[in-house]
Amino acid sequence: MRGSVYYQTGQLTKAIFVEGAKKYQRIDSKHPYYQCVASFQTMETYRNVWNNLGNYLKEHWKLKDFEKITAEHIHAYISYKIEYYPSRQYLEKIVAAIGKLEWALRYFCRLMHGEDRIYNFSISHQLLHYARVQNMLANGYHNRVYPHPERLINSLSSTKHIIAAYIQFYGGARAEGVTRIYKEQLMDLRMDEIEDKLVGVIETKEKGGKIGDILVPVWLYEELDRYLECHPIFKINYQEYADDIRQCCLRLDMTPQGTHGFRWTFAQNRVRAYQEAGYSYEQALQGVSWEMKHFRADITEHYLGNQ
Repeated sequence: MRGSVYYQTGQLTKAIFVEGAKKYQRIDSKHPYYQCVASFQTMETYRNVWNNLGNYLKEHWKLKDFEKITAEHIHAYISYKIEYYPSRQYLEKIVAAIGKLEWALRYFCRLMHGEDRIYNFSISHQLLHYARVQNMLANGYHNRVYPHPERLINSLSSTKHIIAAYIQFYGGARAEGVTRIYKEQLMDLRMDEIEDKLVGVIETKEKGGKIGDILVPVWLYEELDRYLECHPIFKINYQEYADDIRQCCLRLDMTPQGTHGFRWTFAQNRVRAYQEAGYSYEQALQGVSWEMKHFRADITEHYLGNQ
């Protein structure tokens, strides 16, 4: 399918939306309106999720055709959402919308190509169940900083997981910033003016397509550089990475805070570094906010436990 994300979701909406369709028609597997959507409000909610999914896949997977979406893409998208501790209601809404997308794609292909194509996005329900069981859904504010992050990181089972965790810990990267890194993202060494030391620079593209630099110790930068000299991409599976962190936390008697716990630890350490360099508290908040690819200074306070 060609066209912008919004054009494509519009076409998919036409394939599945039937105004006035009765419930008994929508639950009858033999009826032409089976699994269709009859409510304008519900359809708008689903389409907003599809738009978000489409933009995510375009930015992070270079995928521009909804017909080419696979279970792997859905797995990555749901995992990406779980990373930010969504509420149960919000994640359930996303999963419901993904379920309707599966049927919308089936109906669209039948209408446009005259053939039945099978799309199976049931992985979204599996991830929802996993997030519920593992208590990964938001339930009010609590501090997610790891008390002994380096001990935790060094206990991870995979060398690549250790590298990814240290990039998050030292540079404040989000998970999507460390699961796929290419050689061209390594931007050489430079002086960190805040801590007055030489650091390695990794350019990442994260939430909302925001591009920025991640500053890491020279030894970590060089280790990543050596890996990329021999491999086309540094790539890890997010779910395996998150599971490794959780299992290590349990073995070390730490409260699991997911991959995002390293980002929280970075924020608190970096604010302290700004202040030690002579910056005011407000300047430190704004500086760290920019480094974490936010805009407002007050967002940093969330990581400090001031909200």
